[in-house]
Amino acid sequence: MNIPDVILKRWSPRAFRNDPIPKEHLKLMLEAARLAPSSMNEQPWLFFVGLKGDVTWQKIFETLMEFNQLWAVNAPVLIMAAGRKTYTVKDIGENDAWAYDTGQAVAYLSLTAMHLGVFTHQMGGFDKIKAAQAFQLPQDTEPLVIIAAGYKAEPSILPPKIAALEVGPKPRRSLDSIVFGDEYGKPLNL
Repeated sequence: MNIPDVILKRWSPRAFRNDPIPKEHLKLMLEAARLAPSSMNEQPWLFFVGLKGDVTWQKIFETLMEFNQLWAVNAPVLIMAAGRKTYTVKDIGENDAWAYDTGQAVAYLSLTAMHLGVFTHQMGGFDKIKAAQAFQLPQDTEPLVIIAAGYKAEPSILPPKIAALEVGPKPRRSLDSIVFGDEYGKPLNL
């Protein structure tokens, strides 16, 4: 039994071609996100999708920190994922799992994108207050992450200091360093 290729090949490049993502692929990515599991089936996630050249793309782009703007400018799609922090399905107050659940939806989106040959790069480097204001989010809703999506380009299109970061998949920690049994730091024998 092997880990699926879609997981093994997933990578977050910064060099994107300007080629648009077909709408049917974008719809499949968002449909996969919609199907993610969530606490009490709340489905707290919201996605604001900007296609290069439209107002939504520009609004999302303007919330990015300067470093991210330097490379994300080439991405044909920018998506802001936000989540509702209170339960709406059942009136029981705060949803402590909103960020976890929204993150799962983003993971489903990202893996489906990779399956379709589309690369994604998730960014936490953006102004959440500015983003919330730009999209007039309700008080109980918070921006979580911005996702650049598109087809991978050659790193040479990037400024040199950013191109140097495009070295392919990053090293991952070993299972022994993250999987424990009855005590922290004591690896589980698998």
